[in-house]
Amino acid sequence: MSYDLVVIGTGPGGYVCAIRAAQLGLKTAVVEKRKTHGGTCLNVGCIPSKALLHASHMFEDARDHFAKLGIGINPPKLDLKQMQSFKQEGVDGNTKGVEFLLKKNKIDVFQGTARIAAAGQVEVTGEDGSNQLVQTKNIVIATGSDVARLPGIEIDEKTIVSSTGALELQSVPKRLVVIGAGVIGLELGSVWRRLGSEVTVVEYLDRILPGMDGDVAKNFQRILSKQGFQFKLGAKVTKAEKGAKGVTLTFEPAAGGNPEKIEADVVLVAIGRVPYTQGLGLDELGVQKDNRGRILTDAHFSTNVTGIYAIGDVIAGPMLAHKAEDEGVAVAEILAGKAGHVNYDVIPSVVYTFPEVASVGKTEEELKAAGIAYNVGKFPFTANGRAKVNHTTDGFVKVLADATTDKVLGVHIIGAEAGNLIHEAVIAMEFGGSSEDIARSCHAHPTLAEAVKEAALAVEKRAIHM
Repeated sequence: MSYDLVVIGTGPGGYVCAIRAAQLGLKTAVVEKRKTHGGTCLNVGCIPSKALLHASHMFEDARDHFAKLGIGINPPKLDLKQMQSFKQEGVDGNTKGVEFLLKKNKIDVFQGTARIAAAGQVEVTGEDGSNQLVQTKNIVIATGSDVARLPGIEIDEKTIVSSTGALELQSVPKRLVVIGAGVIGLELGSVWRRLGSEVTVVEYLDRILPGMDGDVAKNFQRILSKQGFQFKLGAKVTKAEKGAKGVTLTFEPAAGGNPEKIEADVVLVAIGRVPYTQGLGLDELGVQKDNRGRILTDAHFSTNVTGIYAIGDVIAGPMLAHKAEDEGVAVAEILAGKAGHVNYDVIPSVVYTFPEVASVGKTEEELKAAGIAYNVGKFPFTANGRAKVNHTTDGFVKVLADATTDKVLGVHIIGAEAGNLIHEAVIAMEFGGSSEDIARSCHAHPTLAEAVKEAALAVEKRAIHM
Protein backbone atom coordinates (compact mmCIF):
# COMPACT_ATOMS: atom_id res chain seq x y z
CA MET A 1 0.00 0.00 0.00
CA SER A 2 1.29 3.45 -0.89
CA TYR A 3 0.65 6.65 1.08
CA ASP A 4 0.73 10.37 0.44
CA LEU A 5 2.42 10.84 3.82
CA VAL A 6 4.11 8.71 6.47
CA VAL A 7 4.88 10.42 9.77
CA ILE A 8 7.60 8.88 11.93
CA GLY A 9 6.72 9.43 15.59
CA THR A 10 3.35 10.14 17.22
CA GLY A 11 4.33 12.75 19.77
CA PRO A 12 2.49 16.10 19.73
CA GLY A 13 4.11 17.16 16.45
CA GLY A 14 3.70 13.81 14.70
CA TYR A 15 0.13 12.92 15.57
CA VAL A 16 -1.11 16.46 14.96
CA CYS A 17 0.65 16.49 11.58
CA ALA A 18 -0.98 13.18 10.66
CA ILE A 19 -4.45 14.31 11.72
CA ARG A 20 -4.23 17.58 9.80
CA ALA A 21 -2.96 15.77 6.70
CA ALA A 22 -5.85 13.30 6.91
CA GLN A 23 -8.32 16.18 7.30
CA LEU A 24 -6.92 17.64 4.07
CA GLY A 25 -7.49 14.39 2.18
CA LEU A 26 -3.97 12.93 2.21
CA LYS A 27 -3.71 9.18 2.67
CA THR A 28 -1.68 9.07 5.86
CA ALA A 29 0.12 6.56 8.05
CA VAL A 30 2.23 6.86 11.20
CA VAL A 31 5.06 4.77 12.61
CA GLU A 32 5.47 4.55 16.39
CA LYS A 33 7.99 2.47 18.33
CA ARG A 34 6.22 2.82 21.70
CA LYS A 35 3.22 0.71 22.56
CA THR A 36 1.32 3.94 23.24
CA HIS A 37 1.06 7.16 21.26
CA GLY A 38 1.91 10.66 22.45
CA GLY A 39 5.69 10.52 22.51
CA THR A 40 7.76 11.80 25.43
CA CYS A 41 5.21 14.52 26.17
CA LEU A 42 2.24 12.32 26.96
CA ASN A 43 4.12 9.29 28.28
CA VAL A 44 7.08 10.53 30.31
CA GLY A 45 7.09 14.32 30.03
CA CYS A 46 4.52 17.11 29.96
CA ILE A 47 1.44 15.16 31.02
CA PRO A 48 2.77 13.00 33.89
CA SER A 49 4.82 15.90 35.27
CA LYS A 50 1.77 18.17 35.33
CA ALA A 51 -0.21 15.46 37.11
CA LEU A 52 2.42 15.27 39.85
CA LEU A 53 2.75 19.06 39.98
CA HIS A 54 -1.02 19.34 40.49
CA ALA A 55 -1.21 16.58 43.10
CA SER A 56 1.83 17.79 45.05
CA HIS A 57 0.47 21.36 45.00
CA MET A 58 -2.83 20.13 46.44
CA PHE A 59 -0.90 18.23 49.13
CA GLU A 60 1.15 21.28 50.08
CA ASP A 61 -1.95 23.48 50.10
CA ALA A 62 -3.76 21.10 52.44
CA ARG A 63 -0.73 20.82 54.71
CA ASP A 64 0.37 24.46 54.83
CA HIS A 65 -2.44 26.74 53.67
CA PHE A 66 -5.90 25.31 54.32
CA ALA A 67 -5.91 26.47 57.95
CA LYS A 68 -5.54 30.10 56.81
CA LEU A 69 -8.70 29.67 54.76
CA GLY A 70 -10.67 28.45 57.76
CA ILE A 71 -10.51 24.82 56.71
CA GLY A 72 -9.49 22.66 59.64
CA ILE A 73 -8.12 19.22 58.76
CA ASN A 74 -5.75 16.74 60.29
CA PRO A 75 -2.27 16.91 58.78
CA PRO A 76 -2.61 15.23 55.37
CA LYS A 77 -0.90 11.90 54.85
CA LEU A 78 1.02 11.28 51.66
CA ASP A 79 0.06 8.15 49.74
CA LEU A 80 2.72 8.25 47.03
CA LYS A 81 1.55 5.00 45.47
CA GLN A 82 -1.92 6.46 44.93
CA MET A 83 -0.43 9.72 43.66
CA GLN A 84 1.55 7.75 41.09
CA SER A 85 -1.65 5.91 40.12
CA PHE A 86 -3.39 9.27 39.69
CA LYS A 87 -0.56 10.32 37.39
CA GLN A 88 -0.77 7.12 35.35
CA GLU A 89 -4.53 7.47 34.98
CA GLY A 90 -3.98 10.84 33.34
CA VAL A 91 -1.28 9.45 31.06
CA ASP A 92 -3.48 6.53 29.99
CA GLY A 93 -6.44 8.81 29.26
CA ASN A 94 -4.35 11.06 27.04
CA THR A 95 -2.53 8.32 25.13
CA LYS A 96 -5.78 6.45 24.49
CA GLY A 97 -7.27 9.72 23.30
CA VAL A 98 -4.57 10.02 20.62
CA GLU A 99 -5.19 6.40 19.60
CA PHE A 100 -8.88 7.22 19.18
CA LEU A 101 -8.13 10.33 17.11
CA LEU A 102 -5.88 8.40 14.74
CA LYS A 103 -8.60 5.80 14.20
CA LYS A 104 -11.27 8.48 13.80
CA ASN A 105 -9.23 10.12 11.05
CA LYS A 106 -8.57 6.76 9.31
CA ILE A 107 -4.82 6.97 9.79
CA ASP A 108 -2.98 3.66 9.49
CA VAL A 109 -0.63 2.82 12.36
CA PHE A 110 2.58 0.81 11.98
CA GLN A 111 4.01 -0.33 15.32
CA GLY A 112 7.79 -0.61 15.30
CA THR A 113 11.06 1.19 14.71
CA ALA A 114 11.38 3.20 11.51
CA ARG A 115 14.32 3.53 9.16
CA ILE A 116 14.16 5.56 5.96
CA ALA A 117 15.46 3.09 3.39
CA ALA A 118 15.26 5.66 0.59
CA ALA A 119 13.25 8.71 -0.33
CA GLY A 120 9.69 7.38 -0.44
CA GLN A 121 10.41 4.19 1.50
CA VAL A 122 10.12 3.60 5.24
CA GLU A 123 11.22 0.26 6.66
CA VAL A 124 9.39 -0.68 9.87
CA THR A 125 10.92 -3.28 12.18
CA GLY A 126 8.52 -4.79 14.68
CA GLU A 127 9.33 -6.04 18.18
CA ASP A 128 9.37 -9.59 16.81
CA GLY A 129 12.03 -8.64 14.27
CA SER A 130 9.66 -8.64 11.30
CA ASN A 131 10.27 -6.07 8.55
CA GLN A 132 7.77 -4.16 6.47
CA LEU A 133 8.48 -1.69 3.68
CA VAL A 134 6.00 1.18 3.43
CA GLN A 135 5.82 3.22 0.23
CA THR A 136 5.00 6.93 0.47
CA LYS A 137 5.28 10.16 -1.49
CA ASN A 138 6.38 12.16 1.55
CA ILE A 139 7.99 11.46 4.93
CA VAL A 140 7.84 13.69 8.01
CA ILE A 141 10.38 13.00 10.76
CA ALA A 142 8.84 13.80 14.15
CA THR A 143 10.95 11.63 16.43
CA GLY A 144 11.38 14.22 19.19
CA SER A 145 14.25 14.39 21.65
CA ASP A 146 16.08 12.48 24.37
CA VAL A 147 17.56 13.58 27.67
CA ALA A 148 20.99 15.21 27.47
CA ARG A 149 23.64 13.40 29.49
CA LEU A 150 26.66 14.59 31.44
CA PRO A 151 29.92 12.88 30.46
CA GLY A 152 31.05 10.43 33.13
CA ILE A 153 27.75 10.44 35.01
CA GLU A 154 25.71 7.33 34.34
CA ILE A 155 21.94 7.61 34.63
CA ASP A 156 20.55 4.43 36.22
CA GLU A 157 17.01 5.81 36.80
CA LYS A 158 17.27 4.78 40.47
CA THR A 159 19.68 7.05 42.34
CA ILE A 160 20.89 9.07 39.35
CA VAL A 161 17.79 9.79 37.31
CA SER A 162 16.62 11.65 34.24
CA SER A 163 13.22 13.31 34.13
CA THR A 164 11.79 9.89 33.28
CA GLY A 165 13.10 8.30 36.49
CA ALA A 166 12.19 11.36 38.56
CA LEU A 167 8.53 10.79 37.62
CA GLU A 168 8.65 7.20 38.87
CA LEU A 169 10.29 7.49 42.29
CA GLN A 170 8.56 5.18 44.76
CA SER A 171 9.63 7.08 47.87
CA VAL A 172 10.37 10.71 48.67
CA PRO A 173 14.14 11.29 48.72
CA LYS A 174 15.28 13.13 51.83
CA ARG A 175 17.91 15.00 49.80
CA LEU A 176 17.39 15.67 46.09
CA VAL A 177 20.08 17.39 44.03
CA VAL A 178 19.00 18.73 40.65
CA ILE A 179 21.69 19.35 38.06
CA GLY A 180 20.32 22.11 35.83
CA ALA A 181 18.16 25.12 36.67
CA GLY A 182 16.00 24.97 33.56
CA VAL A 183 12.28 24.31 33.28
CA ILE A 184 12.40 20.53 33.82
CA GLY A 185 14.70 20.70 36.83
CA LEU A 186 12.67 23.39 38.59
CA GLU A 187 9.33 21.70 37.91
CA LEU A 188 10.39 18.27 39.14
CA GLY A 189 12.35 19.82 41.98
CA SER A 190 9.11 21.55 43.01
CA VAL A 191 7.20 18.25 43.04
CA TRP A 192 9.58 16.54 45.43
CA ARG A 193 10.18 19.63 47.58
CA ARG A 194 6.44 19.86 48.23
CA LEU A 195 6.38 16.20 49.21
CA GLY A 196 9.24 16.62 51.69
CA SER A 197 12.60 16.61 49.90
CA GLU A 198 15.42 19.02 50.66
CA VAL A 199 16.17 20.29 47.15
CA THR A 200 19.47 21.76 45.98
CA VAL A 201 19.87 22.97 42.40
CA VAL A 202 23.34 23.03 40.85
CA GLU A 203 23.58 25.16 37.69
CA TYR A 204 26.58 25.84 35.44
CA LEU A 205 25.41 29.37 34.60
CA ASP A 206 25.16 32.18 37.13
CA ARG A 207 21.36 32.32 36.85
CA ILE A 208 18.30 30.10 36.65
CA LEU A 209 16.00 29.68 33.61
CA PRO A 210 18.55 30.39 30.87
CA GLY A 211 16.97 32.28 27.98
CA MET A 212 14.15 33.80 30.01
CA ASP A 213 13.99 37.48 30.91
CA GLY A 214 16.69 38.25 33.48
CA ASP A 215 14.38 40.27 35.72
CA VAL A 216 11.94 37.37 35.77
CA ALA A 217 14.65 34.82 36.54
CA LYS A 218 16.07 36.89 39.39
CA ASN A 219 12.68 37.40 41.04
CA PHE A 220 11.66 33.79 40.51
CA GLN A 221 14.83 32.54 42.15
CA ARG A 222 14.01 34.68 45.19
CA ILE A 223 10.52 33.14 45.35
CA LEU A 224 11.86 29.59 45.05
CA SER A 225 14.45 30.29 47.75
CA LYS A 226 11.66 31.37 50.09
CA GLN A 227 9.98 28.04 49.35
CA GLY A 228 13.07 26.14 50.46
CA PHE A 229 15.14 25.64 47.30
CA GLN A 230 18.90 25.90 47.72
CA PHE A 231 20.88 27.15 44.71
CA LYS A 232 24.52 26.67 43.77
CA LEU A 233 24.99 28.75 40.63
CA GLY A 234 28.05 29.08 38.44
CA ALA A 235 28.94 25.52 39.40
CA LYS A 236 30.26 22.69 37.23
CA VAL A 237 29.54 19.09 38.24
CA THR A 238 32.64 16.94 37.77
CA LYS A 239 31.82 13.63 39.44
CA ALA A 240 28.98 11.55 40.88
CA GLU A 241 29.94 8.63 43.12
CA LYS A 242 27.27 6.12 44.11
CA GLY A 243 27.50 4.55 47.54
CA ALA A 244 25.40 2.60 50.01
CA LYS A 245 23.73 5.77 51.29
CA GLY A 246 23.17 7.57 47.98
CA VAL A 247 25.31 9.75 45.76
CA THR A 248 28.23 12.04 46.49
CA LEU A 249 28.29 14.83 43.93
CA THR A 250 31.46 16.82 43.32
CA PHE A 251 31.29 20.27 41.75
CA GLU A 252 33.54 23.27 41.36
CA PRO A 253 33.13 26.91 40.33
CA ALA A 254 32.57 27.13 36.57
CA ALA A 255 35.19 29.88 36.45
CA GLY A 256 37.68 27.67 38.28
CA GLY A 257 38.36 27.08 41.96
CA ASN A 258 38.27 24.54 44.74
CA PRO A 259 35.87 21.60 44.43
CA GLU A 260 32.99 21.01 46.85
CA LYS A 261 30.94 17.93 47.64
CA ILE A 262 27.28 17.45 48.39
CA GLU A 263 25.44 14.32 49.50
CA ALA A 264 22.16 13.26 47.91
CA ASP A 265 19.75 10.36 48.09
CA VAL A 266 18.76 11.02 44.48
CA VAL A 267 20.39 13.13 41.77
CA LEU A 268 18.27 14.41 38.89
CA VAL A 269 20.18 15.23 35.70
CA ALA A 270 18.13 17.91 33.94
CA ILE A 271 20.56 19.75 31.69
CA GLY A 272 18.32 19.79 28.63
CA ARG A 273 17.41 17.54 25.72
CA VAL A 274 18.98 16.56 22.41
CA PRO A 275 17.38 15.64 19.05
CA TYR A 276 16.58 11.94 18.69
CA THR A 277 17.45 10.71 15.19
CA GLN A 278 19.26 7.44 15.88
CA GLY A 279 18.51 4.56 13.58
CA LEU A 280 16.65 6.60 10.98
CA GLY A 281 19.38 6.15 8.37
CA LEU A 282 19.83 9.89 7.85
CA ASP A 283 23.60 9.75 7.34
CA GLU A 284 23.26 7.09 4.65
CA LEU A 285 20.65 9.23 2.89
CA GLY A 286 22.80 12.36 3.16
CA VAL A 287 20.27 14.31 5.23
CA GLN A 288 22.10 17.34 6.53
CA LYS A 289 22.32 18.18 10.25
CA ASP A 290 23.87 21.06 12.17
CA ASN A 291 26.64 20.80 14.78
CA ARG A 292 24.05 20.13 17.50
CA GLY A 293 22.59 17.15 15.69
CA ARG A 294 19.46 18.98 14.56
CA ILE A 295 18.08 18.26 11.10
CA LEU A 296 18.48 21.23 8.78
CA THR A 297 15.29 22.33 7.03
CA ASP A 298 14.15 25.21 4.87
CA ALA A 299 11.18 27.51 5.50
CA HIS A 300 8.84 24.73 4.35
CA PHE A 301 10.34 22.14 6.76
CA SER A 302 11.96 20.29 3.87
CA THR A 303 15.36 18.68 4.31
CA ASN A 304 17.96 18.65 1.54
CA VAL A 305 16.55 15.29 0.40
CA THR A 306 13.39 15.67 -1.70
CA GLY A 307 10.29 14.26 -0.03
CA ILE A 308 11.75 14.17 3.50
CA TYR A 309 10.59 16.77 6.02
CA ALA A 310 11.24 17.30 9.73
CA ILE A 311 9.45 19.07 12.60
CA GLY A 312 9.57 19.48 16.37
CA ASP A 313 12.52 18.77 18.63
CA VAL A 314 14.67 17.33 15.81
CA ILE A 315 14.94 20.77 14.14
CA ALA A 316 16.01 24.19 15.41
CA GLY A 317 13.85 26.18 17.79
CA PRO A 318 12.45 25.76 21.29
CA MET A 319 11.80 22.15 22.30
CA LEU A 320 8.13 22.70 23.11
CA ALA A 321 5.16 20.46 22.35
CA HIS A 322 3.02 23.33 21.06
CA LYS A 323 5.79 24.51 18.73
CA ALA A 324 5.93 20.98 17.29
CA GLU A 325 2.14 20.92 16.91
CA ASP A 326 2.10 24.17 14.96
CA GLU A 327 4.90 22.87 12.73
CA GLY A 328 2.97 19.63 12.19
CA VAL A 329 -0.09 21.55 11.02
CA ALA A 330 2.05 23.81 8.82
CA VAL A 331 3.88 21.01 7.01
CA ALA A 332 0.64 19.06 6.45
CA GLU A 333 -0.94 22.16 4.91
CA ILE A 334 2.13 22.75 2.74
CA LEU A 335 1.97 19.16 1.46
CA ALA A 336 -1.71 19.68 0.64
CA GLY A 337 -0.89 22.77 -1.41
CA LYS A 338 -1.85 25.34 1.21
CA ALA A 339 0.19 28.07 2.87
CA GLY A 340 1.31 26.53 6.17
CA HIS A 341 3.23 28.90 8.43
CA VAL A 342 4.58 29.19 12.00
CA ASN A 343 5.21 32.55 13.66
CA TYR A 344 8.29 31.81 15.75
CA ASP A 345 8.21 35.28 17.32
CA VAL A 346 5.00 34.44 19.17
CA ILE A 347 5.51 31.04 20.81
CA PRO A 348 4.73 31.09 24.54
CA SER A 349 6.80 29.28 27.13
CA VAL A 350 5.56 28.23 30.59
CA VAL A 351 7.17 26.90 33.77
CA TYR A 352 4.45 25.00 35.64
CA THR A 353 5.73 25.57 39.17
CA PHE A 354 3.85 27.63 41.74
CA PRO A 355 3.76 30.43 41.02
CA GLU A 356 3.93 29.78 37.30
CA VAL A 357 6.28 31.62 34.96
CA ALA A 358 5.14 32.45 31.44
CA SER A 359 6.78 34.32 28.62
CA VAL A 360 6.20 35.24 24.99
CA GLY A 361 8.27 37.34 22.62
CA LYS A 362 11.48 39.19 23.34
CA THR A 363 13.26 39.60 26.66
CA GLU A 364 14.80 42.89 27.75
CA GLU A 365 18.25 41.40 27.13
CA GLU A 366 17.34 40.51 23.55
CA LEU A 367 15.92 43.96 22.83
CA LYS A 368 19.01 45.66 24.24
CA ALA A 369 21.31 43.41 22.21
CA ALA A 370 19.32 44.23 19.04
CA GLY A 371 19.43 47.97 19.77
CA ILE A 372 15.63 48.26 19.84
CA ALA A 373 14.26 51.13 21.91
CA TYR A 374 11.42 49.96 24.14
CA ASN A 375 9.20 50.97 27.04
CA VAL A 376 8.43 48.80 30.06
CA GLY A 377 5.14 48.47 31.91
CA LYS A 378 5.25 46.44 35.11
CA PHE A 379 2.50 45.63 37.58
CA PRO A 380 2.83 43.52 40.76
CA PHE A 381 0.23 40.99 41.88
CA THR A 382 0.44 42.55 45.36
CA ALA A 383 -1.70 45.33 43.87
CA ASN A 384 -4.24 43.01 42.24
CA GLY A 385 -7.50 42.53 44.15
CA ARG A 386 -8.04 38.88 43.24
CA ALA A 387 -4.44 37.96 44.04
CA LYS A 388 -4.71 39.71 47.40
CA VAL A 389 -7.87 37.90 48.45
CA ASN A 390 -6.48 34.56 47.26
CA HIS A 391 -3.11 35.13 49.00
CA THR A 392 -1.30 34.57 45.69
CA THR A 393 0.54 37.87 45.48
CA ASP A 394 4.00 36.63 44.46
CA GLY A 395 5.09 37.89 41.07
CA PHE A 396 4.23 40.49 38.45
CA VAL A 397 3.32 41.14 34.82
CA LYS A 398 5.81 42.92 32.57
CA VAL A 399 4.96 44.30 29.13
CA LEU A 400 7.68 45.37 26.69
CA ALA A 401 6.51 47.66 23.89
CA ASP A 402 8.30 49.36 21.00
CA ALA A 403 9.18 52.94 22.03
CA THR A 404 8.07 54.35 18.68
CA THR A 405 5.10 52.23 17.55
CA ASP A 406 3.92 50.86 20.93
CA LYS A 407 3.73 47.38 19.34
CA VAL A 408 3.98 44.69 22.02
CA LEU A 409 7.36 42.96 21.69
CA GLY A 410 7.30 40.71 24.74
CA VAL A 411 5.28 39.88 27.83
CA HIS A 412 6.61 38.11 30.93
CA ILE A 413 4.56 36.94 33.90
CA ILE A 414 5.34 35.39 37.27
CA GLY A 415 2.18 34.52 39.18
CA ALA A 416 -0.69 32.16 39.77
CA GLU A 417 -2.18 30.97 36.45
CA ALA A 418 0.54 32.76 34.44
CA GLY A 419 0.35 29.95 31.89
CA ASN A 420 -3.24 30.89 31.10
CA LEU A 421 -2.79 34.65 31.40
CA ILE A 422 0.01 34.71 28.80
CA HIS A 423 -2.36 33.85 25.96
CA GLU A 424 -3.96 37.28 26.03
CA ALA A 425 -0.51 38.58 25.10
CA VAL A 426 -0.07 35.86 22.46
CA ILE A 427 -3.27 36.91 20.67
CA ALA A 428 -2.38 40.60 20.92
CA MET A 429 1.07 39.98 19.47
CA GLU A 430 -0.20 37.65 16.73
CA PHE A 431 -2.35 40.52 15.46
CA GLY A 432 0.39 43.13 15.89
CA GLY A 433 -1.35 44.73 18.86
CA SER A 434 -0.04 47.60 20.94
CA SER A 435 0.13 48.00 24.70
CA GLU A 436 -2.66 50.56 24.31
CA ASP A 437 -4.82 47.89 22.64
CA ILE A 438 -4.51 45.72 25.74
CA ALA A 439 -4.91 48.68 28.08
CA ARG A 440 -8.15 49.82 26.40
CA SER A 441 -9.70 46.33 26.43
CA CYS A 442 -12.18 45.84 29.26
CA HIS A 443 -11.06 43.18 31.74
CA ALA A 444 -13.46 41.52 34.17
CA HIS A 445 -13.14 42.36 37.86
CA PRO A 446 -11.94 40.78 40.07
CA THR A 447 -9.54 38.68 38.00
CA LEU A 448 -5.82 38.07 37.84
CA ALA A 449 -6.02 39.17 34.19
CA GLU A 450 -6.51 42.75 35.36
CA ALA A 451 -2.80 42.72 36.17
CA VAL A 452 -2.08 42.29 32.45
CA LYS A 453 -4.20 45.34 31.66
CA GLU A 454 -2.50 47.34 34.42
CA ALA A 455 0.96 46.39 33.13
CA ALA A 456 -0.11 47.56 29.67
CA LEU A 457 -1.34 50.82 31.21
CA ALA A 458 2.00 51.12 33.02
CA VAL A 459 3.83 51.25 29.67
CA GLU A 460 2.52 54.83 29.42
CA LYS A 461 2.91 55.32 33.19
CA ARG A 462 -0.84 55.39 33.78
CA ALA A 463 -1.54 52.27 35.84
CA ILE A 464 -4.56 52.90 38.05
CA HIS A 465 -3.92 50.64 41.03
CA MET A 466 -0.21 51.30 41.57
